[in-house]
Amino acid sequence: MRDFLDVSASLTGRRWIGPTDELTRQAELLAQQTRLPLPLCQTLARRGVAPEEAAGFLDPKLKELLPDPLTLKDMGIAASRFLNAVKSRENIAIFADYDVDGGTSAALLISWLRQMGLAATLYIPDRIDEGYGPNEPAMAGLAKDHDLIVCVDCGTLSHDAIAAAKGADVIILDHHLGGETLPDCVAVVNPNRQDETGELAHLCAASVVFLMLVELGRLLRAEDVKSPDLMAMLDLVALATVADVAPLIGVNRALVRQGLKIMARRDRIGLRALADVARMDSAPTSYSLGFLLGPRINAGGRIGAADLGARLLSTEDPHEAQALAERLDALNTERREVENAVREEALLQAEARGFDAPLVWAAGDGWHPGVVGIVASRLKEATNRPAIVIGFDEEGVGKGSGRSVSGVDLGASIQRLAAEGLLVKGGGHKMAAGLTVMRDQLEPAMARLAELLAKQGAGRLGPADLKLDGMLMPGAAKIELITQLEAAGPYGASAPAPRFAFPSCAIHFARRIGESHLKLTFSDGQGPRLDAICFGAFDGPIGPALERHGGARFHLAGRLEINTWGGRQSVQLRLEDAAEAL
Repeated sequence: MRDFLDVSASLTGRRWIGPTDELTRQAELLAQQTRLPLPLCQTLARRGVAPEEAAGFLDPKLKELLPDPLTLKDMGIAASRFLNAVKSRENIAIFADYDVDGGTSAALLISWLRQMGLAATLYIPDRIDEGYGPNEPAMAGLAKDHDLIVCVDCGTLSHDAIAAAKGADVIILDHHLGGETLPDCVAVVNPNRQDETGELAHLCAASVVFLMLVELGRLLRAEDVKSPDLMAMLDLVALATVADVAPLIGVNRALVRQGLKIMARRDRIGLRALADVARMDSAPTSYSLGFLLGPRINAGGRIGAADLGARLLSTEDPHEAQALAERLDALNTERREVENAVREEALLQAEARGFDAPLVWAAGDGWHPGVVGIVASRLKEATNRPAIVIGFDEEGVGKGSGRSVSGVDLGASIQRLAAEGLLVKGGGHKMAAGLTVMRDQLEPAMARLAELLAKQGAGRLGPADLKLDGMLMPGAAKIELITQLEAAGPYGASAPAPRFAFPSCAIHFARRIGESHLKLTFSDGQGPRLDAICFGAFDGPIGPALERHGGARFHLAGRLEINTWGGRQSVQLRLEDAAEAL
């Protein structure tokens, strides 16, 4: 395949890959038959949308895409037991994971129960003291005072902890990869159980919880009992789906799309307060969920009190919401400082081992377990390899987190390591996993993991090419076009936002802003000028090269967005890469 615009090595060392001849033909056919703009048709063609499917794809209907909850095993049992607890006014506890998916899952149940006149007990384990998932002391303690314990976003592999909940029934609503056997409890609803079909494997835990609420609504309607408005809860499902990096395909796409509309109404007190402290001045997008709201909600579980996020998302007190939002914002700032320190050490260590192996990993004493997952993401992005980062405590117990790349199932490999005895425990899903390892097992465990990942092709992965949907001239980048492109969204995991190249552009203005960002204005010399922003430009070669352009012309590549400032809207390119035009 020919390099797009003949860029074989951009300023960041990447090869530019354009659409194939076949995709180009499909896009042109779409444009002819639908009369939609060619840039939009290029995006639709990449998603495999046929001309007759375009209208439905651009306007997805949740009622048409939402699966029947009962297609998931144990769903009928779980819904029935949960409803009996509600009718009998039983004491219900919710045991949730400490990330966004766990917090939103808990908030969904708390909000639903509150509208049914019941208060639930929230329990979220401390990341450092208790670790991920149900533990025996916590479950035994909850069982003493509760009739029903609902584990959300966790529990599928927690056999001993579930068994410790003597005297209470347990329901598990999860999405993490299941083992050969399931815990002994009332129900395990999980699209990633080994005996499931896998058709709904892309659902996050909040979506599984939402499906149970849908089934509860159906049961209550059959009894002519009014149930809570589930559509109003889709903001939480959307937030979890994006923050947990679930693929935005099928029903996930419809859930996020509808959830963003609900969130834009700013009805949920906690999310409104968090959006304000995050300085969100425009309608929410999948980007704002993943990079503004999600990290702040996660900050409580990473370096603060684990339950702060779930409490914020479920509160109905404006004063509490404001206080929690400000606390999470402050913790997120602290988290970034901790992360930066660990990232620098981890990058140096991983680089010394080499970035060409099937697995990139780093481990250190005292590295905060709350940031190792984020640092693993940074390593993965820098190397296009699965990455593991582990922090050891004084007793030699290492808690780590990993992130994978497309086509490499990290969760299954981690689970196999645990079964082989190289890890104390471990699990997760294809793209992310957690593990606990003893210091004396670190080297053999990482060597074995690299071996397993190599068999999946991880060692054959090259540098991350920059894939482009096509070419645009600055004069074509209008707000109307961006609005049309947004109709093919939301964009995120497995559904990347359209990325275009602007060829042979002259740079009229370039200035560093903040510590490492670059603001610039460019044109093709024929039409209007276009603004661009490149975040972190001076952390690499793009910033210095474009700031000192010396009149040279550059190919510029990135994603178009609408910039809102002072009540006015304008088109802006979020610059991701550049190459000198020869």
